[in-house]
Amino acid sequence: MEVKLGFGAVPRPQYVFVKKDNDHCWYMLSDDKKQIPIYDRALTGVITGIEVDKKVENTFGPDEKINLHILADKPYIVQSGNDTYFSKSLLLSLDALTSEELRNPFTITVSPGNSNVVFCNIYDPVTYRSVGVSWDGHNEIDWQALGQRVSLKINRIQNLNQEPIQISANTTASEINAVLIAQSDTYLAQLNWTPEQGRDYLQQRYGKRSRLQLTDTEILDFIDYLKLQLTQNCPT
Repeated sequence: MEVKLGFGAVPRPQYVFVKKDNDHCWYMLSDDKKQIPIYDRALTGVITGIEVDKKVENTFGPDEKINLHILADKPYIVQSGNDTYFSKSLLLSLDALTSEELRNPFTITVSPGNSNVVFCNIYDPVTYRSVGVSWDGHNEIDWQALGQRVSLKINRIQNLNQEPIQISANTTASEINAVLIAQSDTYLAQLNWTPEQGRDYLQQRYGKRSRLQLTDTEILDFIDYLKLQLTQNCPT
């Protein structure tokens, strides 16, 4: 991104809000809080982070939002309500993408539905292919758990809240696994989890009853989940 010298606007992210209107589905706010319609239906950039269950105050009182951070021609934060179809279709699409795919630019689009509904679709800007998601059984989906899983995946890519694991070039696979399990032991102890709690989570999340059965990717995912719980349990 080119850095322009001299006077200009305050360098802060531009919030984008999702709302269906007659001829647009999202908008920005001017400095005097007036809505500025965005008539384009697509925004292409690179994800730099995501906040789920973000608590905000609005004219109707406290609310929970999803903030998707995207770096394009400038930093954007696309904000939508936790329980909206936009947020749910966004989470389904992001969950379907691999960690490698999430490192690349993608195009996020708004699509109007019935009534006040707005859907989200994600496209590969090179192949123009959309991320196929299914709404089958969406009423049974644990959306909070899905949001946490997507957040862990995206924020791990951005190295947020990561602590370095000391592994040398001569470390064997079994030693790496031992290091990862030892790290998870530390977090489990800090969370006061019982062995049964741990086994129940592993069975539900990975279909396994022991950390020794997890792949390196799964144990890292488990560690990220434990770290998230510690962060959420810390007093502010």
